[in-house]
Amino acid sequence: MTSKTGLEFKVGDAVVYPAHGVGKVAAIETQEVAGMSLEVYVVTFDHEKMTLRVPTKKAVTAGLRSLAADDVVTKALTTLKGRARIKRTMWSRRAQEYEAKINSGDLISIAEVVRDLHRADTQPEQSYSERQLYESALDRMAREVAAANKIDKDAAVELLAKSLSAKKPIPTAEAA
Repeated sequence: MTSKTGLEFKVGDAVVYPAHGVGKVAAIETQEVAGMSLEVYVVTFDHEKMTLRVPTKKAVTAGLRSLAADDVVTKALTTLKGRARIKRTMWSRRAQEYEAKINSGDLISIAEVVRDLHRADTQPEQSYSERQLYESALDRMAREVAAANKIDKDAAVELLAKSLSAKKPIPTAEAA
């Protein structure tokens, strides 16, 4: 079924909603809202045990999109191999920026967060909030890479780990 906006999600399609990650279009329904008829995508997120209804006419402005194309996934994996770019601003400010990138739904932005917050075994331990943001970004990225490559989430995490292990180390304070 094609909505009037030209988006062509069908029942069963995997889609990405910025604030929740990868979901599946479970149905396309017409609902009565405030006396008006409204066509909505019913998107389920199994990992969050949540169902979201997105009006088909508002799907684009809400940020609902198809899974990342192969070239975007490749670029995201390449991003993981890059050098971490950590700004010298207060943690609270950086944390807000990381959270915004994760919730943007943009795979490349999420990859930047994973890259910047990743710690090798030889590096100092992360704070609790750093680890929470890192795990959130890693989980979001792994789910989309898994869905895009038609592999399970564990295989996607392995793929991300390989890319991360190939990244350039962060210079330590002594080296700087």
